[in-house]
Amino acid sequence: MAPNYMRSFSEGCLRPPTVIGQFHTLFFGSVRMFFLGVLGFAVYGNEALHFSCDPDKREVNLFCYNQFRPITPQVFWALQLVIVLVPGAFFHLYAACKSIKQEDILQKSFYSGFYICSVFLRVILEAVAFWLQIQLFGVKVNAVYMCDVGVLEKKFSRCMVPEHFEKTIFLIAMYTFTVITLVLCVAEIFEISCRRLGFLKNQ
Repeated sequence: MAPNYMRSFSEGCLRPPTVIGQFHTLFFGSVRMFFLGVLGFAVYGNEALHFSCDPDKREVNLFCYNQFRPITPQVFWALQLVIVLVPGAFFHLYAACKSIKQEDILQKSFYSGFYICSVFLRVILEAVAFWLQIQLFGVKVNAVYMCDVGVLEKKFSRCMVPEHFEKTIFLIAMYTFTVITLVLCVAEIFEISCRRLGFLKNQ
C-alpha cells in the first residue's frame, strides 16, 4: 500500500484541486525555485570572498561579513520555500492516507475546510517570511557598509559590498515573488469559496 500512498501524495502535491492552486504549484516549483537556485548562486555565491573592509585583514573581514549577513539570503529563501510547502504537504499526506480523491476535496465541507486552513497557514508563513526579509536584508543594498568593530581594533570599519546593484535587483525580485505567492494563496481561498457557494463549477 505504501507505493499507492506515495503516488497519491505526489499527485496531490503536483496537482492541487483548484486551478489557481495548480498555477501556484507551477509558479512556485519552476519559476521561483529556478530563480533562487540558478541566479541566487550567481549573485551571492562568492559574496564572502569579495567582501573587503578597511583595514583589509582576514579577521576584520570575517567579523564584519558575519555582522553584515547574519544569515545568507540563499539559506533564508531556501528555508522559506521548505517551510511554506509544509502545510500543503501535510494536507496531501493526510489525503493520501485517507484515500481522499482530489475531486472530493472541494465537494465535502470538512476536506475543503481543512484545505483552506492549509492555504491560510501558507499565507501566514509567507507574510512572516516577507517581514523577516525586510528586517534582515532591507530593500536596498548599499555599496558601503559601516561595520562596528569596537571589540577588535577601532570603532568602525568601512566595508565594500560587491555587486550591490545586482543584489538590490535580486532582493526586489524575491519580494515580488513573495507578493505574487501571497496573492495566489488568497485567490485560491476565494476560488474554493466560490466553488462551495456554487458560483463556479467544480472540476
